[in-house]
Amino acid sequence: MPATPAPAAPAPAPVPTHVLVLGGTTEARRLAADLAARPGVRVTTSLAGRVTRPAALPGEVRSGGFGGPEGLADWLRAHRVDALVDATHPFAASITAHAALAARATGVPAVVLRRPGWRPGPGDRWYDVPSLAGAAEALPGLGRRVFLSTGRLGLAAFAGLTGLHFLVRSVEPPEPPLPPDTDVLLARGPFTVAGETELLRAHRIDVLVTKDSGGEATAAKLTAARDLGLPVVVVRRPPLPEGVRAEPDVPSVLARLGFAGTAAPEARPRS
Repeated sequence: MPATPAPAAPAPAPVPTHVLVLGGTTEARRLAADLAARPGVRVTTSLAGRVTRPAALPGEVRSGGFGGPEGLADWLRAHRVDALVDATHPFAASITAHAALAARATGVPAVVLRRPGWRPGPGDRWYDVPSLAGAAEALPGLGRRVFLSTGRLGLAAFAGLTGLHFLVRSVEPPEPPLPPDTDVLLARGPFTVAGETELLRAHRIDVLVTKDSGGEATAAKLTAARDLGLPVVVVRRPPLPEGVRAEPDVPSVLARLGFAGTAAPEARPRS
């Protein structure tokens, strides 16, 4: 009898040819660069439009909202998107929820890219709170001179606090309302431990407030606070939508997209 032929190996999942990256983070930029360098792969990065002069990005770029989950779903269909990557800031809860709904409505595979959050180490004096409002409630018992490094959005939560001095750092000028006694520092990371230590000392800061953004670009302030023995109020991240699982880095996302074991060609310098 002739031998029974072995069953054919299952066909590999198709590699997406148009990837929409919801961006605004360092990881989103790295992912877009990797995808744009791959032959036959089209990548579009969508930015919220809150930064007036964003740095250049590889591939195609769009700016502004989609009009909710329905608008995003329409955009995915109209532009024949094969995969959606949510690489927005860990606190961009609304767009993350909209992306999950749009992916379900269209059947477009979706991946969430979230850098791991910060964790306290020996010597840290961290106070976890669930929100900016929770941070405002905790502050009066912790210090009088506050380094508020939560960005320019959401400062209204602290606007009613009197008797405290705030140093607010953000990339662009914050919009009112602000606390009545506030100095604004415009700066963009990455920052160094030495620089952050000098900043805390120069402004006589005795308590730090930060969001659990994760990553290295702004982590130096945590080391500086530890070295100076300062308390740190940490606003924890909002939870991901039900059933959504996050990947911690670009290689993990590439593997989910079907690029496991492959590398993008090295970019050649332009003449």
